Amino acid sequence: MKISRIAKAVVSGIAAGSAAALTAAQDSVITTGEGVTIALAVLGAWGITYAVPNRPTQTRSLPRDL
Repeated sequence: MKISRIAKAVVSGIAAGSAAALTAAQDSVITTGEGVTIALAVLGAWGITYAVPNRPTQTRSLPRDL
């Protein structure tokens, strides 16, 4: 399956943001600090996921024993 780096970053940002938002909304109030935490979780996930390259699709052959 071929997934672009941007698609992976978007999905990871949504996952990180929703996890942070659900944790912040436990008391039914999201404060400014919690909002900043949610934003940083999304931005951090986007940056890290976008920076990590995809695994090469080529398979490498093992050398033959002589």
